[in-house]
Amino acid sequence: MLWKNNYASKNQFSNYICAMITDLRSDTFTKPSPQMLEAMFTAAVGDDVFGEDPSINELESMAASLFQMEAAIFCPSGTMTNQIAIKCHTQPGDEVVCDKLSHVYIYEAGGIAFNSGCQVKPIAGDRGRLTADDVLEAINPHDIHKAHTALVSLENTANRGGGSCYEFTEILEIRERCLQNNLLLHLDGARLWNALVAKGETPPQYGEVFDSISICLSKGLGAPVGSLLLGKKDFIQKARRVRKVFGGGMRQAGYLAAAGIYALKNNINRLEEDHLHAKQIAEALIKKDFVGKIMPVETNILIFELKESFTAKSFEEELARSGILSIAISPSQVRMVTHLDITPEMVKTLLAVIKAL
Repeated sequence: MLWKNNYASKNQFSNYICAMITDLRSDTFTKPSPQMLEAMFTAAVGDDVFGEDPSINELESMAASLFQMEAAIFCPSGTMTNQIAIKCHTQPGDEVVCDKLSHVYIYEAGGIAFNSGCQVKPIAGDRGRLTADDVLEAINPHDIHKAHTALVSLENTANRGGGSCYEFTEILEIRERCLQNNLLLHLDGARLWNALVAKGETPPQYGEVFDSISICLSKGLGAPVGSLLLGKKDFIQKARRVRKVFGGGMRQAGYLAAAGIYALKNNINRLEEDHLHAKQIAEALIKKDFVGKIMPVETNILIFELKESFTAKSFEEELARSGILSIAISPSQVRMVTHLDITPEMVKTLLAVIKAL
């Protein structure tokens, strides 16, 4: 087992170096814990394209059961699960309704057009969230000159909305509008776990409402890779074919699935700590004259404006001098994202740095 011990030593050194940096650029920068790595090392694996990887089968069954949906499929990324869902739900020439800040629209490389041959109707919602009235207004009439409105895609939490959460009552109203107009409803739930914890909601509530749900394991839950797409059995069977076409069929990926299993069992409830850290940072920022509007902090994402003595880029550079990484997302806006690798001690240091600016 020398190879394993050497790997562990190198990983410990890497983690030590990373611990010197407070990386708030995204919750995608998390590193597997020693316990998660051990679960990966000891995973039972097979060939998933043949349906014979026991760890992947366990993960898919676990996720489907959590949401009380019929089936699930494991994929490398949330972009892939979103794109597979849209491909399965639509025909070329259809139209997809989503908020103009949606990840499926602005961060998936034009995939809706490239993969599905569909166009998008982007709606100016509220911090990345649509209302039932927004959806109703967006539906095209039955007119041969218009694209066929086929699908509504929601994002919860909304990344570019500062981690904003839907009220579940609004989701129910959107679902009703979709049923009344023969529209399918997809959820980009990359950070749905954060919304569930923040709102005190449950996975089965969402499983009952959506035709498909994409959930990420590699953000707040801390797994290194992977997302799941959930839906009915026939939908997931179609999704398996589309995943293969997209090049997403994997072989002994149970090593990755084991990290996801560990994450689902151990890393959901602790998201409350990330939310607390985000609120603490926001409270420090709001006291500074050079900070303008801060989006309401509901989960683990902070988006705030800089003014007067700082641009977003110069603020990012100033924090970097203290070993604190953030990201400028516009000339005047900075984003910070808390996660399981951000310790209370790191937050305390960041608060002191902000206070001194």
